[in-house]
Amino acid sequence: MFYYIVRRLVSVVAMVFLITATTFALFYASPIDPARYTCGKNCTPTILEGNRKALGYDEPVLVQYGKFVSGLFVGRDFPNSEELRAQYPEQIVHCPAPCLGYSANQHRTINEMVAEAWPISISIAIGAFTLWMLIGVGGGIVAALNKGRWPDRSIVGAALVGFSLPTFFVGLVLLTFPAIKWGWVPIPNFVPFTENPFRWAQNLILPWITLAFFFAASYVRLTRAYMIETLSEDYIRTANAKGVAKWPVIFRHGLRAALTPIVTAAGLDLGGLLGGAIITESVFSMHGLGYLAVHSVTNMDLPTIVAMVMIVSSFIVIANMLVDIAYGFIDPRVKVA
Repeated sequence: MFYYIVRRLVSVVAMVFLITATTFALFYASPIDPARYTCGKNCTPTILEGNRKALGYDEPVLVQYGKFVSGLFVGRDFPNSEELRAQYPEQIVHCPAPCLGYSANQHRTINEMVAEAWPISISIAIGAFTLWMLIGVGGGIVAALNKGRWPDRSIVGAALVGFSLPTFFVGLVLLTFPAIKWGWVPIPNFVPFTENPFRWAQNLILPWITLAFFFAASYVRLTRAYMIETLSEDYIRTANAKGVAKWPVIFRHGLRAALTPIVTAAGLDLGGLLGGAIITESVFSMHGLGYLAVHSVTNMDLPTIVAMVMIVSSFIVIANMLVDIAYGFIDPRVKVA
């Protein structure tokens, strides 16, 4: 298991750097001068040349990428040019490791923007994930155990409705009625967990329900299908024939074997969601990583786009690695060496 984890870690690092290099090359090796997006509509040749030199866009792409990678380990100082740093020492901006770059549009390091955004996205993702796994897996088990009866039809029907409704519609309905019209919960306004755990949860309950409403629907159907298939296996019938109690058979033997595809889907969904729930954050006006990604694309903030691609891809790749490792503990049929 140890060597398997080491190999997976090495492959994760290689994959992240490959994605980063590809993204970096696509944006910075394009025919369009990236410095043109740093000064709005009032760009002059003098301003363009100054920005190009300050941000290092006048250097070859490989040199730029080398400095980007170096900044991840040792940090960087901006402006990029040593001559400019010596000429304007009061304007030096230090970006500590892991330095994701500097946004000329925002006049801030990307580390600062991510540090403000990631607690919001992490809080939304973890809460929604917990909620949809409890509802989705629990509902799927109940539906599978009552196959063909009214609980099964009711749960599957509700799941179909939940899967059909778009996220922005559910979010708007929850924001309009429980929060604004009826006042049951406050209008979402992020409060850090360390400041007030109760208000943190109270202000995030609507985004959690919005995301859980959609994801739980698919997990109900997924869990139901695999539980029905697993409970029809020979070893389940053998356990029942030997007189093993009902619930140990369901959970210890049935659910454990059915968890493999569920864990796969859960890991990838959570990994993608950690990079920002774009629609949900927009509906509830929460400036998480999803909002930051959309804002950077809208304003053609290339350094921030590259950083966001790296962050999101890292979450997904790491989640995939954790899922692979979890297989060895969840399913006894899976062997890792």
